[in-house]
Amino acid sequence: MTENGRSTADPAVIVGVDGSAGSDEALRWALGEARLRKAPLRVLHAWVDLHALVPALVGYPYVRRGSFEPHTADDATAGRQAAETVLERAIVELGELGDVEVERVIMEGSAAQVLIDAASEHDLLVVGSRGHGGFASLLLGSVSQQCAQHAGCPVVIVRAPGAVKEQ
Repeated sequence: MTENGRSTADPAVIVGVDGSAGSDEALRWALGEARLRKAPLRVLHAWVDLHALVPALVGYPYVRRGSFEPHTADDATAGRQAAETVLERAIVELGELGDVEVERVIMEGSAAQVLIDAASEHDLLVVGSRGHGGFASLLLGSVSQQCAQHAGCPVVIVRAPGAVKEQ
């Protein structure tokens, strides 16, 4: 595996997880597909240091004032530990993995970019249709939409059961 998470080995089924019902369903689907293809399953969780995001969110340099504590290495450690918990919980909930080789990957960065960068043209990228963010009424989340538009490999978007209610 290279530094950006992209494999130099055989094609893999790569799935993004964030702890949402949509990503849990995508993970189950990806496990089944990895079994069919006899391919490794790479389960990826991206995390972002929120302190570092603030300037990007507001569009100008951010200076902490008042009661804000300075950003420390402990903040990054806590973020990485939380990411590891999300990833491990998703895999444990899968239950029996059978003979599928499962690789756990945690990377810092925006979810869409991390997933796109992790997949080579020979891989299959699997994402849930909706994650934790944004507007629940949308059919397609921003991460799944970005992956579908920009990934250099096939992308499967898995809807969670009951994700769309008939009107």
